[in-house]
Amino acid sequence: MIKQYKIPLVLFLLGMAGTILGALFKIMHWALAPELLIIGMTLQVIAIFILIAIILKK
Repeated sequence: MIKQYKIPLVLFLLGMAGTILGALFKIMHWALAPELLIIGMTLQVIAIFILIAIILKK
C-alpha cells in the first residue's frame, strides 16, 4: 500500500526543496530564484495531481 505513494512523495519532497531553495535565493537576491520557485511549485502540483488520481482510482 505504501509503495504506490512513493513516487508522489518523492516528487513532493523535491518540489518542497526547490521551493525552499528558491525562496532563499529570492531573499538573498541571487540569480535563478524565479526558476527554482516555478520548478519547485510545479513538482508539488504534479505530485498532488498524482495523489488525487491514486486516491480516486481506489
